[in-house]
Amino acid sequence: MQIGILQTGASPDALRADHGDYPDFFETLLAGRGLTFRTYHVEAMEFPADVHDCDGWLITGSRHGAYEDHPFIPPLEEFVRKSYGAKVPVVGICFGHQIIAQAMGGTVEKFDGGWSIGATEYDFGGEKLRLNAWHRDQVTRVPEGAEVVASSEFCENAALLYDDLMFSVQPHPEFRPEFVEGLMRTRGPGLVPDQLMAEARDRLTEPLDDQTMAGRIASFFLTHQTTKTTDKTTDKTTGAEKLRA
Repeated sequence: MQIGILQTGASPDALRADHGDYPDFFETLLAGRGLTFRTYHVEAMEFPADVHDCDGWLITGSRHGAYEDHPFIPPLEEFVRKSYGAKVPVVGICFGHQIIAQAMGGTVEKFDGGWSIGATEYDFGGEKLRLNAWHRDQVTRVPEGAEVVASSEFCENAALLYDDLMFSVQPHPEFRPEFVEGLMRTRGPGLVPDQLMAEARDRLTEPLDDQTMAGRIASFFLTHQTTKTTDKTTDKTTGAEKLRA
């Protein structure tokens, strides 16, 4: 199953040589799960010609705010809505989570409570998953029809499911601890409070549930491929239940 990665930002120049860029992170995270990848640098206005050019779409994180005035944001929102209407599955991560919500009528804002960075625990319907975070913006108003399937003490709307057609999460399952440490060195100073970064450094060695989330993302995509092939609605229900579990 081919997944189009819609790249909406880039890893810091100082880290890219050692750690790679955002599409690389997702290819590593989802490796060995029956998916192939093609990247479109939508931040640079490189968009797919059609929502059916790939079997599914994954929207990356970005240093930009979904509410900011950038040329790529309106066409990306339209692409999200067209994919949803065409029943092509979409996954969004961090900025991707936010831009999907905004495209579907929700609200994204700079959160008054500040930043969330480093290993953070999220509640997925009673199952606790620890994933890396790096964000201040949040989805503060959930779009009509979207279901909240995960939250944290800091982020109420941490994962959303849209009729089993789009799935988005605020944390970064693709971020490894060494990359988060690099972000704290290169992007954090003067932006994120020192105490918050110190606390996040203390959690760098905590085990992550990134592979659990990778399995859920891959299952979300592959369930749609199975459904398209077999036209069995029971397959879609199973996919949705896995995300809510």
